[in-house]
Amino acid sequence: MKIATTLLALVVLGVVGAGGYWLGTRSTVAAHEATAAAASAPAAAPQRKLLYYRNPMGLADTSPTPKKDPMGMDYIAVYEGEDKDSGGGPATANQVRISTDKIQKLGVRTEVVSERLLGKTVRAAGRIEPDERRMYAISPKFEGYVERLYVNVTGQPVSKGQPLFEVYSPELVSAQREYLIAMQGMQAMKDATPEAQGGMKQLAESSLARLRNWDLPPEQLAALVKTGEATRTITFRSPVSGLITEKKALQGMRFMPGEALYQVTDLSSVWVVADVFEQDIGLVKTGARAKVTISAYPNQVFDGRITYVYPTMKAETRTVAVRIELANPGQLLKPAMFAQVELPVGGKAPMLVVPDSAVIDSGTRKIVLVQVQEGRFEPREVKLGVRGDNHVQVLQGVREGEQVVVAANFLIDAESNLKAAVGGLGGHAGHGEAAKGAEASAPGSTSAPPVIGLKADGSIDGIDLKAGTVSLSHGPIAALKWPAMTMEFKVAHGGLLQGLQPGQAVAFEFVERQPGEYVVTSITAAPAARAPASPAMPAVPAPGPGKTSHSGH
Repeated sequence: MKIATTLLALVVLGVVGAGGYWLGTRSTVAAHEATAAAASAPAAAPQRKLLYYRNPMGLADTSPTPKKDPMGMDYIAVYEGEDKDSGGGPATANQVRISTDKIQKLGVRTEVVSERLLGKTVRAAGRIEPDERRMYAISPKFEGYVERLYVNVTGQPVSKGQPLFEVYSPELVSAQREYLIAMQGMQAMKDATPEAQGGMKQLAESSLARLRNWDLPPEQLAALVKTGEATRTITFRSPVSGLITEKKALQGMRFMPGEALYQVTDLSSVWVVADVFEQDIGLVKTGARAKVTISAYPNQVFDGRITYVYPTMKAETRTVAVRIELANPGQLLKPAMFAQVELPVGGKAPMLVVPDSAVIDSGTRKIVLVQVQEGRFEPREVKLGVRGDNHVQVLQGVREGEQVVVAANFLIDAESNLKAAVGGLGGHAGHGEAAKGAEASAPGSTSAPPVIGLKADGSIDGIDLKAGTVSLSHGPIAALKWPAMTMEFKVAHGGLLQGLQPGQAVAFEFVERQPGEYVVTSITAAPAARAPASPAMPAVPAPGPGKTSHSGH
């Protein structure tokens, strides 16, 4: 009995020990399995910090609390880390962000802002005109008749002193006879009183002065005094060498005092009167050199000098006339010829300049894109000064040594204006999410090309040809995170609406010309079976902006 009890106790102890060992082993295995499962399980995502809510249409409007825009669309949440660029630094609200690969695709180039001499060539159209100081009119100062013409063709060249025409004047003959009578009286009154001799001498001198005032040639006066015989006619000669540019004298015609019978022009030197535009006239100075080319002599350049800037402006053309003097050897330059004028101008001191291509002129302000760091660009409004051939002076907005974008800046500006529809830019917070959506929508590609427009399908609700608008019901647009809605779009031009009817299914393309302004650039009737269009396909920008209005969802 005692032995049986002992054996029973030993069996119980064995069973208890085996059970404890099994339980201990099972607990260790379970612990190992739990540790392995915990190690293999993904770490729980940390709670992201909400920063603000941004406008779903890409407008520069944020809210600290959830809200809806006027169209009823929910504002999009922006979390911490989403408003940072690839470099990790915070981006300010007025900066444009773009990835490195996008920079290479767009062909972005920058140039350092520096000081340099600003050279420019002002170009203007002009015309050849005779020098007004070298034009002479032959006008007899007495009444008479044309007896004979020695030069009777307009345009005939003449030399100085060459006879032009011969005239007869009864008044001139009478004046000569009065002089001769006075001279004879002086001879007869040699023995008279001094008072009588003085009176007769005064009469003779008065008659001679009258003949001189009538431009009687000196040699003819000398012959009159020497011979004591009056001549019936007198001959008029050319005062200069030149061309007969005007001829009114006819054989046997009667003329009145002061009537211009001939005009002789000396063309050894001519004027070029150039019309300089209003914005360039401040650069033109008297005494500066000018280069003139004529279509008749394309391989020849004539050098001249600016002698006068006219004080008035032509309101019709907004130009100011500038006079340039040119030597005209051989009389190659003919009056009324057209001329192309180049006026080299430039500053005398270095000034801060940027290339012309760096300036984006919106019409109301002028902007340059400054590269803050790799992949980040900051638009700066600048104040410009004088312009050169390839550079423009900057008075305010940038500093020497900064990098400005000189190539593809319009593409960057277009991408930043398209807000959420564009990939890779961060004009304001939240563009990164829309960019990812736009790039992901391009099938079969890992890096989508730059988006400058969107395509969508829908139907026409209404057309207003007078206002140039179309109301379209379209489906969701992922790139802009738009739900299906009905919107009123401006069209780029009225021709796009020709042949379209309400209720018709269409495919259309549109761009955001300005924040909140959407313009349809292409609209066509949709085929019966149309493949889904990628919302990130590029579209041609509309020729002019139009303000859109939204009619509902």
